[in-house]
Amino acid sequence: MDVREYIRLCCVKCGNISEAELARRTGQTPQNMNNKYKRNVFKVSELEKIAEALNCELNIQFIHKDSGKPVI
Repeated sequence: MDVREYIRLCCVKCGNISEAELARRTGQTPQNMNNKYKRNVFKVSELEKIAEALNCELNIQFIHKDSGKPVI
């Protein structure tokens, strides 16, 4: 699952929030958000804003493929 798919899934699970509504909640235009979705390029700072807009915490981890456990 890539980042844009994950964000869309979170939007559904957090109240069926549309892409346009998420854009407004993060202070961007729907067109700008759509461009980010198309490129699938999000900065960590943007992911933090998205998490805040969804009333969530952002937690980024590296998970070891063999053990399935976080590296740190």
